[in-house]
Amino acid sequence: MSKKQEKARRVVLKISGEALMGKLGYGVDPEVLASIAGEIKEVNVGGVEIAVVIGGGNIFRGLTAASKGMDRSTADYMGMLATMLNGLALQDALEKVDVDTRVLTAIEMCELAEPYIRRRAVRHLEKRRVVIFVCGTGNPYFTTDTAAALRAIEIDADMIMKATKVDGVYTKDPVKHSDAEKFERLEYIDVLKKKLKVMDATAISLCMDNKLPIVVFSMKEKGNIQRAVKGQKIGTIIN
Repeated sequence: MSKKQEKARRVVLKISGEALMGKLGYGVDPEVLASIAGEIKEVNVGGVEIAVVIGGGNIFRGLTAASKGMDRSTADYMGMLATMLNGLALQDALEKVDVDTRVLTAIEMCELAEPYIRRRAVRHLEKRRVVIFVCGTGNPYFTTDTAAALRAIEIDADMIMKATKVDGVYTKDPVKHSDAEKFERLEYIDVLKKKLKVMDATAISLCMDNKLPIVVFSMKEKGNIQRAVKGQKIGTIIN
């Protein structure tokens, strides 16, 4: 039986910054944040160790700024700082529902969060604390998708759960194209060959090299995080 068919023991949940905006168009929607915190709590209480990697696109997108003339490294570092803001907001929402949480950062900010140390992260998870990884990998030119893949491999997670706006991976954007077809299952190499915009190529390659499964599913339907953790058929499986 594959990892995808079993209940997961330890998972990494990847949430984009845009997912936190809700209908606001910018920043963080408190209702969305509370909903995500509630679902994470269900998984945590159910005995599954969960770490979260969070993006910063709701506040600042490094690639967008770089495309308009800003130095790419500077833009990426600014994007990393945006993930810290989101991480602190999620930590606050989780603690409001009595979930013990730790924020670990790849860029040292002692007054705000603990520096990322792999053994420390694993120990927090073993103590049933939710761990939020912020500031990506700590390096420019790498996305938070790549950070999710790297951290998942480092902490020996069973899978990455990529939460998106749509219920899986499609041949093209289903929001714009009514004839878009959904993939139930994909192999890593297919994602790379078809240039499907699920995660960037570096993240997919890391998962492929380390045989780390990815589940892509919609954040909009309540209970989907729990379903993904339990190995239920949901979204698109990449392995």
